[in-house]
Amino acid sequence: MTATSPSVARGRILVVEDDPEAALFAVYVLGKRGQFDVIHTADPAVALRLAADEHWDLVLTDVELPGMTGLELLCALRKVAPDLPVAVVSAHAPGGMTAAALRNGADDYLEKPLGIDQLISTATALISKGRSARRDAGTMAAGRRDNLPGTSELR
Repeated sequence: MTATSPSVARGRILVVEDDPEAALFAVYVLGKRGQFDVIHTADPAVALRLAADEHWDLVLTDVELPGMTGLELLCALRKVAPDLPVAVVSAHAPGGMTAAALRNGADDYLEKPLGIDQLISTATALISKGRSARRDAGTMAAGRRDNLPGTSELR
């Protein structure tokens, strides 16, 4: 399930959701209303492979998934793509689940049912934050290279 042409997309979002209605809602809202390039999978193992092999601006994952929880996926994503923003979604009441998600490195926690404006604004904010972090990391890495002996002639 995909939405939006990559040429006009504001960012690439991987939605990991096993509930077909929730997935359709997220893909539609983020793709059509938010103008993001959105790909959906219900399989967290597929999501992990996609995150390792392709560039993404955000992963939006449900907590309850077949074969692996969203929190387990989050931990695995942090190993393959540490700077990739991840938002965890759950139908459970906030509290313990929110704390567990944030403790495991989630960038945000959203409670179902998701609102249209909430979903778009969260995606926009996390994508912006992730891009800034990657840009800053790239600038710092370039600065470290510039300070190495013998690197000035490489430019």
